[in-house]
Amino acid sequence: MNLHNEIKQLIIDSLDLEDVTVEDIDTDAALFGDGLGLDSIDALELGLAIKKQFDVKLEANSEATREYFYSVASLANFIESQRT
Repeated sequence: MNLHNEIKQLIIDSLDLEDVTVEDIDTDAALFGDGLGLDSIDALELGLAIKKQFDVKLEANSEATREYFYSVASLANFIESQRT
């Protein structure tokens, strides 16, 4: 499974999005607000899941973290940058 799809599945699983499939999540669309419609509680849940699954460090209130969480693509770029 590629990283984008792995992140999409993690979003679905960690947030219990029962009616959403990997195909429903646009890689470049916003995860919050008008995009997938996630909120700040979802952000906390997703942040914990990403830290656990990918063993990366996230700073809770940093502007950079907000940018990483913009879309699946930006999250994938962040995770890749932490792996090297």
